[in-house]
Amino acid sequence: MKGERGVWQRRFWEHTIRDEDDLKNHLDYIHYNPVKHGLVPRVSDWPHSTFHHYVQRGVYTVDWGDFKAGLDADFGE
Repeated sequence: MKGERGVWQRRFWEHTIRDEDDLKNHLDYIHYNPVKHGLVPRVSDWPHSTFHHYVQRGVYTVDWGDFKAGLDADFGE
């Protein structure tokens, strides 16, 4: 946008992660975004995600984010 300064676009802002719960919420939001926007049907189907790394580390199960897994997917709204 002409005349804008700084790093962030108008509808974006910086956020300092406050604690472990805040980090988990942000990671959930980031990992679910490709599903939310209709790019893939399942979180695990998005190949460009750190989700796969977190699955290997045991943070998420491979079916995390599937509605049949019982997840409330209304992140960050």
